[in-house]
Amino acid sequence: MGTENGTEVAEFILIGLTQSHEIQLLVFVLSLIFYIIILPGNVFIIITIMSDPGLSAPLYFFLGNLAFLDASYSFIVTPRMLVDIFSEKKVISYKDCITQLFFLHFLGGGEFLLLVVMAFDRYIAICKPLHYSTVMSPRACYVMMLTPWLGGFVHSILQVVIILRLPFCGPNHVDNFFCDVPQVIKLACTDTFAAELLMIFNSGLLTLVCFLGLLTSYAVILCHVHRSASEGKNKAISTCTTHVIIIFLMFGPAIFIYTRPFTALSADKVVSFFHTVIFPLMNPVIYTLRNQEVKTSMKKLFIQQIVC
Repeated sequence: MGTENGTEVAEFILIGLTQSHEIQLLVFVLSLIFYIIILPGNVFIIITIMSDPGLSAPLYFFLGNLAFLDASYSFIVTPRMLVDIFSEKKVISYKDCITQLFFLHFLGGGEFLLLVVMAFDRYIAICKPLHYSTVMSPRACYVMMLTPWLGGFVHSILQVVIILRLPFCGPNHVDNFFCDVPQVIKLACTDTFAAELLMIFNSGLLTLVCFLGLLTSYAVILCHVHRSASEGKNKAISTCTTHVIIIFLMFGPAIFIYTRPFTALSADKVVSFFHTVIFPLMNPVIYTLRNQEVKTSMKKLFIQQIVC
């Protein structure tokens, strides 16, 4: 494919998660079962929150959006990975590769920023309860919800612009089961040092700053809860603990992948697998299992559907 920016590669070949047929079959079965069970659960969470007037608090509004982001994110990598497991030649076009990369960082970046918004919501609810109804008004919540979408778009478009300016004229084997920045950038036919620094700054530094900021904010919240003697102390601790678990699940792999120079490590593919396939679908489920209100509402809705 010849273009003005010097790109000649028309397609990339994905090496895949592993070359072992036995492990590929195991990954396929486990991923498919996980996908079939958990994805409908996320959709059910969204339907429950939308249909129950009792779940109109900002926390549930953001949880519903998290479930939507995670469900959408799961369509970027997993379906193609499941199909490619049985393909001898795992080929993805240049345009499809860039598209996959864009949506991966668009939704992934949006989810990270949404976790920041959810941390702010918990901070106001627990540390400034008298101001909560004013600060977290419905209008404010909708404005805050725009932040993850706009922030994710800006983050992702910067990634794509840098990639599009690189010439790809030689090797086209991507050492992964999907297209991502660290693997694609290494295939460019030019010195990528400056591009790598920009990528690390855009992805790695942003991820690390958000991670440290979130841990600090929840440490402040938990200290405030520990000193208080309110009736909702246990519930606040449970909610914050859940948020911290999700933060480690999402930010841990991202920090491992994006905050270091783009040198291949043996653990890269395994970390990427959990980061793109497993953890995103688990997030809303973890929230739900530790939230009595959502669980109760889901049971009611499920019974209503059976009766009808």
